Amino acid sequence: MTTVSRTFDVRPAPAVVVDYLKDFSHAEEWDPGTESCTRNDSGPVQVGSTWHNVSKIAGVSTELTYTLEQLTDDTIVLVGRNESATSTDTMTVVPSPDQPGGSRITYEAVIELKGAKKIADPVMKIVFEKIGSDTEDDMTTVLNRLGG
Repeated sequence: MTTVSRTFDVRPAPAVVVDYLKDFSHAEEWDPGTESCTRNDSGPVQVGSTWHNVSKIAGVSTELTYTLEQLTDDTIVLVGRNESATSTDTMTVVPSPDQPGGSRITYEAVIELKGAKKIADPVMKIVFEKIGSDTEDDMTTVLNRLGG
């Protein structure tokens, strides 16, 4: 199992950030590995909403179905699953103590490889640490464009 976590501040208020991040189709804008992320259902984004995500990581394409499993005023939990992995992305958004009116985001990704793929865990930790840094940079840029 690989865990990568980042905490950073952005200008928009928590409600703006949560409203944006709960729609995982936006991952195309801030997740450097995501090639496409398409919503499978319609209507308001809510617990149970799902997305088809196609990502390329270290040159390997993978497809996962993500489900919004938790949504509160300050927490978003999305779980992606396929036959070889489960990825749990937890985003906590609270008022920033350093950015008046802004948000502090803690983004944690837990990637659990299944079966024979588990042998790649040590290598994947290195790969996902780099992706985590790139995601923080991209997410900060995109969210700051929302205003605040």
